[in-house]
Amino acid sequence: MATSGFWAIIKFISAIIGHMLSLLFNGVRPKAKIPAVTNDILLQSASKIAKQIRSRNIKCVSVIEAYIERIQLVNPFLNAVVANRFEEALEEARKVDKILDSPTLDDKYSEASTPFLGVPLTVKEAFACIGLPNTSGLMSRKDIISDKDADVVANLKKAGCIVIGSTNTSELCMWYESANHIYGRSNNPYDLRRNVGGSSGGEGAIIGGGGSIIGVGSDIGGSIRMPCFFNGIFGHKPSPGIVSSAGQFPNAKDDRLELLATGPMCRYAEDLEPLLRIMAEEENIKHLDLGKSVNIKKLRFFSIEDGGEEYLVSRLNPQLKQAQENVINYLESEYGVEVSRIKPHRFKYSTGLWSAKMVTTDNESFNSLLSGNGPKVMPFLELIKSIFRMSDHTLPAILLALFENLHKLSPDQTAKLTRSCEKLKDEICNILGDDGVLFYPSHPKLAQYHNAPLFTPMNFSHTAIFNALGLPVTQVPLGLSSDGLPLGIQVVANRNQDRLTIAVAMQLEKEFGGWRNPHSTE
Repeated sequence: MATSGFWAIIKFISAIIGHMLSLLFNGVRPKAKIPAVTNDILLQSASKIAKQIRSRNIKCVSVIEAYIERIQLVNPFLNAVVANRFEEALEEARKVDKILDSPTLDDKYSEASTPFLGVPLTVKEAFACIGLPNTSGLMSRKDIISDKDADVVANLKKAGCIVIGSTNTSELCMWYESANHIYGRSNNPYDLRRNVGGSSGGEGAIIGGGGSIIGVGSDIGGSIRMPCFFNGIFGHKPSPGIVSSAGQFPNAKDDRLELLATGPMCRYAEDLEPLLRIMAEEENIKHLDLGKSVNIKKLRFFSIEDGGEEYLVSRLNPQLKQAQENVINYLESEYGVEVSRIKPHRFKYSTGLWSAKMVTTDNESFNSLLSGNGPKVMPFLELIKSIFRMSDHTLPAILLALFENLHKLSPDQTAKLTRSCEKLKDEICNILGDDGVLFYPSHPKLAQYHNAPLFTPMNFSHTAIFNALGLPVTQVPLGLSSDGLPLGIQVVANRNQDRLTIAVAMQLEKEFGGWRNPHSTE
């Protein structure tokens, strides 16, 4: 009891300090706005755009031009797109128009072969994409330009997508605010003073801001889902092993491949399934049985309001709690189903369970990744240098390197937590079966002000726990808060039951409106 009270006090003090320092860093500026999306081309799903281009109702060049113009308009505010290939994209669009205008169409350009022919695409900068940088925000990699494509990028290009740019990440993709010393910090399209999430934060911001329609993200602890939540869009963390993560930096190996997922980010739920099909290897996608229809009335639903009083994890924002309650009420009234409320006690150890899974292999340490090909980074020295703005590394990266050195789990602790994680996995998988869907908060807070996550570092546990459990999750937007910030929820199913979470996401979009046009008067 005394321990619980102590940590409650620590949480309270941390929240106050975080708020005060956030005001110091950000000032009391009014909410800054980006222009609303008004071009009809930008307000259609990728699936619809692809059909419009193929039916010749619209030119591919017109689509690419519309997205380039939008990026040029909003990126000075968002700082989300960090490298572009606009000229090359326009040239590729002209080729698409020429191909589709020809009297005969080669089979390799059929709808079956190139379902997203001419659709613009942005890619997280951590993924290799020919002609674009691949630094992951690490200064020692600032001159690296990719000469080949990551597997997932190659698959999307093969399906006809046209890459228009790459987007910002946190340094080495290991923090939930996207900022680094190469590209700077990205800003939230709903309030430029606020966090876009990480590490796929630039991707979330440019899609949420209407500058892209679909994108590629990766997720080892929530790096697809947190940016999608903060920026009001859809995202999907697939079941392990479905989409190749080869060609991204840093990558995972051995057991960490169970945690790392590559998946789609988009504004419209109907794009999730076709994107997942394209991204995945043909052999892998068979495991998901995506062609099988889903009857919402025949699913079993479960809800966890929060994971319990985990140390240093913020309490759930009341508006997020109410948003989850609204989902439950909708499903029960509309479909006559019963949503069972459960509270598995091991969820309160989410951070520890994920951490244990991260250290059970011989993967390269974060500190060594931070050093790159140069001399070994000394975190204490970098911390001092950062005070005088002399470090090449961001404060979150330095602190993570320090934490890694100072707080290593013992073999006994790791083994105990790993066993506990497996027990929780068995428990949840048994509950879900092959027809169960679970709702869980995306994050305990709405999009925070810049730098505030430094004082709530463990809040990522709401997403990370499902990486540890190896379950597919779809992030679903649920409208806006009273402050105009995105609300959302995670939809979870058993391994290889991705079609269930995507089907539920599509239904929730119909009821709650999905993505909202930032600062639109409609």
